[in-house]
Amino acid sequence: MSKLLIVLLSSTLAYAGSGSADTEILPNLTMTWIGFASLAIFMAAYYFVATEEKYHIDKAKPALFAGTFMFILVAFYYAINGMDMNLVHTQVEHMILEIAEIFFFLFVAMTYIESMIHMGVFDRLKYNLVSKGYSYKKLFWLTGFLAFFISPIADNLTTALILSTVLITIERKNKEFLVPGAINIVVAANAGGAWSPFGDITTLMAWASGKGEFVDFLFLLPASIGGYVITAYLLSMFVPKEVPHFDASSETKPEMMKGAEVVIGLGAFTVFAAVISHQVLHLPAMWGMLFGLSLLKLYAYRLKKVHNSEFNVFHSIAKIENNTLLFFFGILAAVGALYFVGWLGVAAIVYDPSVLGPTWANIGVGFLSAIVDNVPVMSAILKANPDMGVDQWMLVTLTAGVGGSLISFGSAAGVGVMGKLPGIYTFGSHMKYAWTIFIGYAASVAIWYVQYQVLGLYIKH
Repeated sequence: MSKLLIVLLSSTLAYAGSGSADTEILPNLTMTWIGFASLAIFMAAYYFVATEEKYHIDKAKPALFAGTFMFILVAFYYAINGMDMNLVHTQVEHMILEIAEIFFFLFVAMTYIESMIHMGVFDRLKYNLVSKGYSYKKLFWLTGFLAFFISPIADNLTTALILSTVLITIERKNKEFLVPGAINIVVAANAGGAWSPFGDITTLMAWASGKGEFVDFLFLLPASIGGYVITAYLLSMFVPKEVPHFDASSETKPEMMKGAEVVIGLGAFTVFAAVISHQVLHLPAMWGMLFGLSLLKLYAYRLKKVHNSEFNVFHSIAKIENNTLLFFFGILAAVGALYFVGWLGVAAIVYDPSVLGPTWANIGVGFLSAIVDNVPVMSAILKANPDMGVDQWMLVTLTAGVGGSLISFGSAAGVGVMGKLPGIYTFGSHMKYAWTIFIGYAASVAIWYVQYQVLGLYIKH
């Protein structure tokens, strides 16, 4: 305990900025009124984010308020104390650049998803699943594996929303199927998102920050799928064996719009363009995504001219969850303010070998991300920028993504499914099966340990 206190005090007194984009020494303001005010504002905002269902305040509102107001207060503190305002200006410019890369990446991804929804791609998927006469158990495994393999491309939130809609289409009242099925989708979407730079906002942040190459994340596949399969197997024991009722005569097979297959292909090419932009051309990943958006707009123009199609990209853009994008902006800005005043330098002491060290600290991140959403947790770690190898950066990417499944509101996917299945998939119903997720989480970490620490099966930079 005394060693921890010594490290804490030394970190507080000698904090220096070490963010990935920052080269200037930042003054430590943690023990000033602006330091305490920033921390208080962040905690208050996050309370309202976590209790969104209770107060019916969209999470973007407190996040955006906190992120903007905290930097205004910091700038005010610098101004009244005659400090170097160029530091504020430089830090905000760096932060805007970091956020913009993520913001525009998600903007394009959401546009493609909304376009495919409009063109009937996912309606056809739902029909194909529910019309086959599969048992509840088979549908449980199908929706789970679909979530696991779609989320690396589409992102975990979108995947969870689509497949939870499939669940409620199959069955609206049978909680013995719906609750394990919902948990299965959340766990699968989060686990699937952990091994792809596109699958989760946290992996996208780590990739954009240069903590790993594209192929480094693919090496997390064994740990991700291993932990998921173990959790899914345990959950499947509670799923009924019966076949749900489906009246094919009363259901019309949905038809996809003209050009839907091409849009799917353009979406895949856009992901490829993002990879090439980042890995080969050394441009931001969002550059390739925006190039893909330009192709989608050009194809929409052709559809309208040649086939008189009703498809309009701007209609898809209008349906994007802008509150989700604003939430990410606000929460990342708020974390940036905490970094600027020095709090993240204090928090980073857990990575010191004399305290917990990287491995145990990164394992603990998984439990923290279940309580506090994994986005600010990963943002805080990237800002603190502890000295770690690629193996440890992959571990924290894994635990931040998979750990969010431990509690229903610990991830965007979980929050989304709670909204789709109100009164069915709740905090309490999730916690009833939380032990299955914990076992899967432990298995994922164990597989990582064997693969990276024992066998050394990863790319060493």
